[in-house]
Amino acid sequence: STAVGRCLKEARSNSMSAYLIGLDLGGSSVKAAALKPSGEILDTCQREFDVNRPRHWAETVQECFENFRDQYGPDLQSIGLSAPGIPDSAGQSMAHMPGRLEGLENLNWANYLNWAKPLPVLNDAQAALLGETWLGAAKGQKNVVMITLGTGVGGAALLDGHLLRGQYGRGGHLGHICLGIDEKPDICGMPGSLELMIGNCSIETRTQGRFKTTFELLQAVRSGSPEAKRIWDKSVKALACGIASLINILDPQTVILGGGIARAGEQLMDPLRSYLDQFEWRPGGRRSELKIATLGEWAGAYGAARHGLIKSEV
Repeated sequence: STAVGRCLKEARSNSMSAYLIGLDLGGSSVKAAALKPSGEILDTCQREFDVNRPRHWAETVQECFENFRDQYGPDLQSIGLSAPGIPDSAGQSMAHMPGRLEGLENLNWANYLNWAKPLPVLNDAQAALLGETWLGAAKGQKNVVMITLGTGVGGAALLDGHLLRGQYGRGGHLGHICLGIDEKPDICGMPGSLELMIGNCSIETRTQGRFKTTFELLQAVRSGSPEAKRIWDKSVKALACGIASLINILDPQTVILGGGIARAGEQLMDPLRSYLDQFEWRPGGRRSELKIATLGEWAGAYGAARHGLIKSEV
């Protein structure tokens, strides 16, 4: 019985010292997080890299990883990594990421970091969604859509607890749904996409050069400009149509809005809720919740860690 008690004590000790690492590779920096399997955050780290220095982004990921491993010891349970692009079918590398981060495509991260176990990789928007459903705005929920509103419009969907990937990894690119068949195409070839309707990438076109950023547009709205209000209202109406369409298709419990434009707060949420009152199908009075993401820039790192943990337990 003494031996059994000692073994149980050691097992509890090992469980308490076990930790996860989540690595989030962005356009100019790496964010990393060390967490316990319970979700308790142990530490975070953010490091910039030189975009003009070949593969400096990979070296920076390695530095963050080794820093945590040296600090927290050998009881590393799992690692996960998120990055922009489309992962390969095995989820071990990024298969498609043109134009940025040269060398990222087909880089096997387990080999690069000398990690003997599988090291799962996923898209950055998918990682943000996993972070928000683990520790954030939709904690514990299994049917959630996330839309990120920034320079472009990204997204991801969790359906019945499973992350939507699709046949080729394109699942969840919610910014490229069509809202106007006669409009110009976006970077994916989709005419009148949600991304072009509200993304910062199209703000100068949508405002005929009056505003260079959505932030400037919103300042003009607050100052009482009727033209700025008209432009913003049209963008929010398009977003509401997109969200209502996605609700009809995916039936989420919650729709989370993230990204820089979501920080507009009630200036976005008030008119958006009003339009959803018109457009959302609510059988039996049931509706999807609308929430702002709560984890900010760390959602991707936390979600990558969660993804690594899930895959290690399969």
